Amino acid sequence: MPLRQEEAEIGTGNKLDFASLLDDLIIASEEGEDGGARPSIPFDYLSVADELHSGRIKVAGESVAAEYREAGADLAAEFAALLDQAKLALAEEEHRPEEELAPIDPESIAGELGLDRPAKDTDFGRIRRNFAFANHPDRVAPHLRQRAMIRMQVANMLIDEAKRRALAAARR
Repeated sequence: MPLRQEEAEIGTGNKLDFASLLDDLIIASEEGEDGGARPSIPFDYLSVADELHSGRIKVAGESVAAEYREAGADLAAEFAALLDQAKLALAEEEHRPEEELAPIDPESIAGELGLDRPAKDTDFGRIRRNFAFANHPDRVAPHLRQRAMIRMQVANMLIDEAKRRALAAARR
């Protein structure tokens, strides 16, 4: 059988026409779905890489640029459509009331901790753990972490000061 233009050398010296190669690949993929053995199609990667780098394969710059522009226009149109859908979805979403932010002033935090009441046998460790459980930066939404960190610092400072006062009063 004489060689035709459609026949290709697959890096191994074997001559296969393109249609036969596609048939082999299709059969192989169908067998692969049923759990059959994968075909062993000879393929020499180094020969293919050598062929690509040899310069014998030429790509016209204008045709590639035109295809790139066409694909870019399709993607831009698809992106614009997705953006429009997102805007519609956000417009239809009901307006949520703004969150009430927890206070960061020491007086309010002292009130939350219960440090404004007289303390005889106050368990400062328990107070610190309970406050941290509800207010630790790792336990709040990401947009509230900075505020939670400030609240924790103020609370720790207030608890430490109350603990020092309680120890000083106990020594007298």
